[in-house]
Amino acid sequence: MIRVAAVGDIHMGPESQGVLRPAFDTLSDCADLLLLAGDLTRHGTPEEARVVAQEVRDLPVPVVAVLGNHDHHDEQPEKVAALLEDAGVRVLEGEGTVVECGGTRVGVAGTKGFGGGFVGRSAGEFGEPLMKEFVRYSRRCADGLRSALEELGRQDCAARVALTHFSPVADTLAGEPLEIYPFLGSYLLAEAIDTAGADLSVHGHAHAGSEHGMTAGGVRVRNVAQPVIRRAFNVYHLHEN
Repeated sequence: MIRVAAVGDIHMGPESQGVLRPAFDTLSDCADLLLLAGDLTRHGTPEEARVVAQEVRDLPVPVVAVLGNHDHHDEQPEKVAALLEDAGVRVLEGEGTVVECGGTRVGVAGTKGFGGGFVGRSAGEFGEPLMKEFVRYSRRCADGLRSALEELGRQDCAARVALTHFSPVADTLAGEPLEIYPFLGSYLLAEAIDTAGADLSVHGHAHAGSEHGMTAGGVRVRNVAQPVIRRAFNVYHLHEN
């Protein structure tokens, strides 16, 4: 059994240094890896990213992350990612990585993702160039996730996890205002997951949403935004294929 710890939307700033570290130091007792589902900082500044980096440096388990919209706000996502990578975090965007967990290979495919809405209530590539680009950006994110999952499927992984910031399904948005659903996720992510295959999908972003959901193809979806799970991380169990 593979134990996956996950949390998103920790929104760290200078004054929050050390808040999560005591819990993270216990990870080896309960988990085989840690997934960070974006919005790790408040405004995406290098100063905030250094706080996150210190929080996760030299943890007893591998750490894999995607960035969130907050991590892009200061328009320095590459710097944020580099600071996290320097601390040993594998930061993904449209790519995958294989993590060794006690002799077991776990594949993680990641993308921030983007909005657009869900089946029957989604934006389309029609009209103004800005609207077309909005949807095309969502599609590029989903295509990157699908390609990464497919590649992991060729690498003899015991299990595969899709890690995103935006949600792939509407289920885990229950509790959020309906008016903002299109800005919380996209069905294109779920299509990518179902097409390529995964054993678990983890996301954040929806602070007032719900934890549990499922894609149309039957893949478990978990919203691990910290305001939802209300703890340093949750642990999910995967059975080896």
